Amino acid sequence: MKYKAYGDSARIPILKAVSILALSLLSSAAFAQDKAKGMIKARNGNTIILQAPGSDSYVNVILEDTTTVGQNEGVFKARKKNMSMAALIPGLEISVEGRYDENRMLVAKSIKFNGNDLERAYSVQAGLAETEARSKENEAKARENEARSKANAEEAAKHAAELAKQNAALKEQNDALAKQEAKLKEHDAKIAANKVLIEANTARFGQLDDYYIYDRVTVLFGNGKTGVDPQYIPQLQALAEKAITVEGYMIQVQGFASASGSVALNQRLSAERASAVTNILLQQGHVPLSRMLAPGAMGESQAKETKKASDEAEDRKVMVQVLQNKGVAGIQ
Repeated sequence: MKYKAYGDSARIPILKAVSILALSLLSSAAFAQDKAKGMIKARNGNTIILQAPGSDSYVNVILEDTTTVGQNEGVFKARKKNMSMAALIPGLEISVEGRYDENRMLVAKSIKFNGNDLERAYSVQAGLAETEARSKENEAKARENEARSKANAEEAAKHAAELAKQNAALKEQNDALAKQEAKLKEHDAKIAANKVLIEANTARFGQLDDYYIYDRVTVLFGNGKTGVDPQYIPQLQALAEKAITVEGYMIQVQGFASASGSVALNQRLSAERASAVTNILLQQGHVPLSRMLAPGAMGESQAKETKKASDEAEDRKVMVQVLQNKGVAGIQ
């Protein structure tokens, strides 16, 4: 038998064919994609929890900026419509192609779903609730395990400190209750004393109807103005402080307007001026409401025979008077 020898020229084509085959296999391996199908059970940002069909196993899918999302359309699902990642909602059946990373999470390159599945996804609520509960449960268990591993050695000391804190708070509450009870008794005693004093004053004032002016303050206003000039506030506060020292005092507030303008306008101006001064006495002077006579709107001041601008300026005013019953003051 004779053997035919092959030279170097014959080996070259064989080597080229082997090299091309190897490159083809490497190229196929390089472009191979991992795939997954199932229903979106939950989504948190760029992470999707995918449940495999007919199974309780789950796959974590990671979305990237380059991930494409498409909706299959048509009877044969031959057409594809580009969609936003916002369409990837819980309950949607999807097909994913991508690569698993070192944490066994599928990094999605492309995601597809059928058109009618998107509408169906809106009605899938039970699965959403279940997955959300499972996710929260897993997070809670992880936090609980971490807390237990760190807190076991400190638990006894923590309980002792908490008990001491509670005992201190309980003692503080008991002390506060005792002080409050003492204050209530003191308050009741004052109420009883005030009641006797009020009854005595009522009987005394019931026989008298004449007052004398103990002190007064005049507040002037601009033409058509009802706001109190800040310069009068200290005077009103001082009057209120002085009135407190007067036994059985009452405060009378009367508003006036100049003769200019209509009667109705002047009546309104004088009423608003009196009300503004009364509010300052109540809020900033801290005069008890029981010590205030109802503010009076006197309308126009008495008209002068000769009208002068200076006279009209003095007519735009509020008279505040501290009154004391002559009987209380001992004046006949």
